[in-house]
Amino acid sequence: MLKILILPILLIFHPVHVTLTTIDQVQGADSMKVFFRMYYDDFLRDYKLYDPRCNLEKISVNQSFTADLANKYFNDKVHIYINNKLLTGKVLTMNIQDNEIFLNLLYRSDKDPKKIKIRNQVLTGLYSDQTNMIFISINKNEEAMRLTPEHYKETWSF
Repeated sequence: MLKILILPILLIFHPVHVTLTTIDQVQGADSMKVFFRMYYDDFLRDYKLYDPRCNLEKISVNQSFTADLANKYFNDKVHIYINNKLLTGKVLTMNIQDNEIFLNLLYRSDKDPKKIKIRNQVLTGLYSDQTNMIFISINKNEEAMRLTPEHYKETWSF
């Protein structure tokens, strides 16, 4: 009985290191909508590793993180290739709520993607148990993947 109770208690105290990214093709357009979600405190810690010169204490206390900084971070940490072409995203909206950061980005791409390659290294330098979940919807095809610090990129053909 004691063994059964110990596992849930350990899970409660063990932090979860997961991000969520969804990539959706805009039907009839040459664009991809990307939604990204992660814990804001993890984001700030990873950003400090990414840009040690940034004064995060000032940002986290006096203002929310700027979209320009989030845009640069995301484009450097997450690479999305469509038909072997690296895309650059632009943050459309950014919200910070309940210690989570939510980004909506727009990427210009080909109208008819045949292949997508994703490299996601968000938080991989901080946590060995990091999981970056990716959900893709392109040309009525849906795929899901789990990326980790050891397996941080994947390619699909449609």
